[in-house]
Amino acid sequence: MTARHLLRGHLRYLAGAGFDVALVTAPGDDLDAVVAREGVAAFPVPMAREISPARDLVALARLGRVIATFRPDLVSAGTPKAGLLAMVAARRAGVPVRLYTVRGLRLETARGARRRLLAAAERRAAAGAHRVICVSESLRQRVLELGLAPEGKTAVLGAGSSNGVDAERFRPRPAGDPEIARLRRELDLPEGAPVIGFVGRFTRDKGIADLLEAFDGPVAARFPEARLALLGEFERGDPVPATVRERLLSHPRIVRAGFVPDTAPYYGVFDLLAFPSYREGFPNAPLEAAAWAVPVVGYAATGTVDAVADGETGTLVPAGDAGALGEAIVRYLVDAGLARRHGAAGRERIERLFRRERVWQAWEAELRRLLAERGIG
Repeated sequence: MTARHLLRGHLRYLAGAGFDVALVTAPGDDLDAVVAREGVAAFPVPMAREISPARDLVALARLGRVIATFRPDLVSAGTPKAGLLAMVAARRAGVPVRLYTVRGLRLETARGARRRLLAAAERRAAAGAHRVICVSESLRQRVLELGLAPEGKTAVLGAGSSNGVDAERFRPRPAGDPEIARLRRELDLPEGAPVIGFVGRFTRDKGIADLLEAFDGPVAARFPEARLALLGEFERGDPVPATVRERLLSHPRIVRAGFVPDTAPYYGVFDLLAFPSYREGFPNAPLEAAAWAVPVVGYAATGTVDAVADGETGTLVPAGDAGALGEAIVRYLVDAGLARRHGAAGRERIERLFRRERVWQAWEAELRRLLAERGIG
C-alpha cells in the first residue's frame, strides 16, 4: 500500500532516468497494481506490519535471497518494519549504498515498552543505513531529539514530502464543474451549506475524535447547517472509542464517503480541510488540499507544520485543543476572503515547492551523488 499510494510515478521516473528498479514488498493486489502502473520488476516478500519474531526471521532470510539474486548497488527502504529488515539484510550482504526513509514515527504517540521497542527498531534501521532520509524538517528534528540517528547521517531532500503532489490532477476546477456537482448530489450536501472535509484513517492518532468535538461545539454553534464530509475508514489498529465511532456513524450532519480510490475531485466540495493529526511525517492530504486552493486547519504536529504554512496557507492550533480547532474552522467559514487568500497561497506554494517532479528530481540527484561517492556510475 505504501508503494501504491506514496510512490505513485516515482519508480517509473527512476526507471526512465536509467536506473534498473526492483520493488520488494508484501504480495497482493497492491503490489500487482504498482507493477502494472510503474513498469518495474517486483519480488514479493511477505512481511508482518507488527513485531512477529518468527515471521520476521523468515522475511529477513527471504530478503537476503532477493538481494543475492538482484545484486543491487543501492537499497532504499521505508516503513519501520521493512526498513529494519531491509537495512539488516542489505548491510549483511554488503550493498554499497543503503538508504532508510523515515515517513513518520509511530513511537511519538506510543507509551511504555511499545515505545521503547519502536525506538530500538528505528535506531537499528538507521544504524544499517548510510543515509537517513526524513520527509520533513520537523521530522528530522524529532529524529535527532530522540537520538534515533546521528545528525550527519540525516537529510531532507528539497522541501520535503514523500512524493510531492500531482499538481495537475489536483488543480482547482471552475465553478459548475459537472463532476463536483455530481459529488455534491451523491453526498447529499444541501446547497449553500458549508462543508468541512477530512481525509484519512479514522483513528485516535488522526484526531478524528477531536474533530467531532470541534464540529459539535464551535462549528455547530455558529453554523448549524454545516456538514462534515469524511473520506476514509475505521481501522482496528489505534481504534477510536466506541462512543466516538457510534456518533460518527449516526450523526445527521456527518457524511461518510468511505475509502475512495481517487480523492482529487472531493476537494472541490470542501470549503476547508480539517487535519487534526497528532503525528505525521509529511502528510499528503494538506498538500492535496493546497493544490486545490483549499485552506487547511490542523494541529501544529510533527510533519503538519511543514505541510501547512501557518497563517499563510492555513491555520495550525495546539495539538489536542479541539476548541481552538473549532474556532479556526469557524474563522474561515465566516471570512470567505481569508479562505480564498490562504487557498490561493497554498496553490502557489505547491507550484513552487511540491510538484511531484521536483521531489523526484531531488531523489534522483541524491541517489546519483551517493553512488558517485562510491565510484558507481
